Amino acid sequence: MPLSLRRGTVTAVRDQVPGLARIEVDGMPCVAYIDVTGPVEEGDDVLVNVQARELGLGSGGFDVLHANLSRGLELPAEPGAHVMKLPYTPIQFAVRHGEEDGGLPETLGGVPVVGCSLHSQVAPACAALRGVRVAYVQVPGGALPLALSDTVRSLRSDELLHLTIGAGACFGGDADAVNVHSALALAVARGAEAVVASIGPGIVGTATRLGHGGVAAAEALAAAAWLGGRAVLALRISEHDPRERHRGVSHHTDAVLSLSGGSYAVPWPEGCPVENPTADGATVVDVSGWRDACAGLPLSHMGRGPDDDPWFFAAAFAAGRLARGLAA
Repeated sequence: MPLSLRRGTVTAVRDQVPGLARIEVDGMPCVAYIDVTGPVEEGDDVLVNVQARELGLGSGGFDVLHANLSRGLELPAEPGAHVMKLPYTPIQFAVRHGEEDGGLPETLGGVPVVGCSLHSQVAPACAALRGVRVAYVQVPGGALPLALSDTVRSLRSDELLHLTIGAGACFGGDADAVNVHSALALAVARGAEAVVASIGPGIVGTATRLGHGGVAAAEALAAAAWLGGRAVLALRISEHDPRERHRGVSHHTDAVLSLSGGSYAVPWPEGCPVENPTADGATVVDVSGWRDACAGLPLSHMGRGPDDDPWFFAAAFAAGRLARGLAA
């Protein structure tokens, strides 16, 4: 399907944070990745990709600035960068990658890696790792720009994250990496004592067993295990998801487990009332105090908070708590 581009005028700049501006174009909400397309101001003449909104894609259904015709046509490449993100596409751009500095370790040396199949698991997992130097690695499967994540900004502000890395097609971290393997090695090289690897906000989904973004968790954890890390899967559990395939232990988690080959730990939150199909291989984790540990953090999953679907968040917290016990 071709790009759906429309020309318009910036009618408002609502909010700006590092790497991202929330604007309106002809009165419609739009996101601008200003590190890619340059700064934006009210009155600018712009091209906007409107396809997601026109398709009604839920959480991803907003417009995205494609090009700023007023001030974004002659932007220089990042100094020293020559490796492309989104290569050979109409929106390729050069980013300096962490591997270019050399010095990556050949092993993770037992550093624990929590794999999350949803971005909404990141905050509770990091809350359980408080006091540990944590790196966040974003992998493809949801949003590619790290700047879109309000959760990551909140965790950085609360000093629950110390380093962010965009792996593969993802971009905009403190560092970027060619793939998830080198991203994990880069995290350890830069002092991480634990890693949380997750897709970005949103998720690719097709209602099929393997055709979803959550499979990226299996890829990240397989990389962690192969490199000598301690891989820990954050289970996706829900009592109240309206979709049968996601109630109890989600079919997304079933798929990730089936791809594991038994190579990573499976933490089960103690007291969880849903059926545990992973009982034979699971480690039961005490999650008492998870609400207090997560107080003030952005906890939301498909519009449900910790009071609406508590075991979703407790399960992600269990993964972080197990990883904390494995951290050196």
